[in-house]
Amino acid sequence: MAEVNTSYVSDHQTWMNEQLAKNPEWVEDQKVGRALWWDKKQDVDTTTRNAASGIPQKSYPYDVNFFGE
Repeated sequence: MAEVNTSYVSDHQTWMNEQLAKNPEWVEDQKVGRALWWDKKQDVDTTTRNAASGIPQKSYPYDVNFFGE
């Protein structure tokens, strides 16, 4: 099996690492933002109800003759 080179760091990751080093409070801000938008308890009944309430989409909505009917 070929060995994977894990030493590469992209320019973006280098920039992010520098910014996080200069602004360590960003880490806490990231955690607060994630908790606000993503880390939520899931309710199976609500998830099931939301999935069942969807409106079926037309097979090809990008057709020039598609008017959302």
